[in-house]
Amino acid sequence: MAAATRGCRPWGSLLGLLGMVSAAAAAWDLASLRCNFGAFCECDFQPDLPGLECDLAQHLAGQHLAKALVVKALKAFVQDPAPTKPLVLSLHGWTGTGKSYVSSLLAHYLFRGGLRSPRVHHFSPVIHFPHPSHIERYKKDLKSWVQGNLTACSRSLFLFDEMDKMPPGLMEVLRPFLGSSWVVYGTNYRKAIFIFISNTGGEQINQVALEAWRSRQDREEIRLQELEPVISRAVLDNPNHGFWHSGIMEEHLLDAVVPFLPLQRHHIRHCVLNELAQLGLEPKDEVVQAVLDSTTFFPEHEQLFASNGCKTVASRITFFL
Repeated sequence: MAAATRGCRPWGSLLGLLGMVSAAAAAWDLASLRCNFGAFCECDFQPDLPGLECDLAQHLAGQHLAKALVVKALKAFVQDPAPTKPLVLSLHGWTGTGKSYVSSLLAHYLFRGGLRSPRVHHFSPVIHFPHPSHIERYKKDLKSWVQGNLTACSRSLFLFDEMDKMPPGLMEVLRPFLGSSWVVYGTNYRKAIFIFISNTGGEQINQVALEAWRSRQDREEIRLQELEPVISRAVLDNPNHGFWHSGIMEEHLLDAVVPFLPLQRHHIRHCVLNELAQLGLEPKDEVVQAVLDSTTFFPEHEQLFASNGCKTVASRITFFL
């Protein structure tokens, strides 16, 4: 099935994922024969969880909690033929730690068309909701878009990027879609997936990771129970976050809060080597070292975490080749 055609990809940048056409195209004719008009929207939904798990294990640097939480949540959701509510995940962490990369992998390994699938819907506040004064129109349009697409296909993925820049009040229109009711506005929505991405909570996650390092605790020993409360508080106390007074967190509509830890020097090295492999180049110590030397680290005294994570690795490699 899809696992045999997609498998575990080599590392690719987010830009590469955005332009990717699913390698499952070879199975298109066979898959089309299995589809009928009643199940047409399911045809594009071809989850490859082993491939996703393999890709995360090989290419997502330094994120043991994110890997475990995402895989566990997806397995339980996808394997349930009749889920009682949509899958709702909120990804939090410092810039460049892998949040957007993971969301792109989810699209790639869940839908045959990846991010180009008509069942994958990506929202950016800068592109789709740029004017706070138009909030009422945005709320009406967003509700209509989600409802219309779930009516067309319950197997849909909705990605909301930069939640800390969403107009206040907008996300409250999603609340009816995220709970455990059977039908909303005449639409069956329980098979949908909602992913929210933000930097909010990143400073609190960084502080927990820093304290663990100072106490000589292995970062893999950091537990979700240490991070979830401080992330939730950071979100609820932030009037600029899209969840502000939306009821989404207060009513416990999130299935998982997924923390992304700050990246250290050896994680940046991992990203550089993966990017070189993606470019078809052999590992070059001088390029790796040049990228590391050009990377800014914090705090000032410890110089422990990369200020931009792996976000600028691809462009830096191009400069030093």
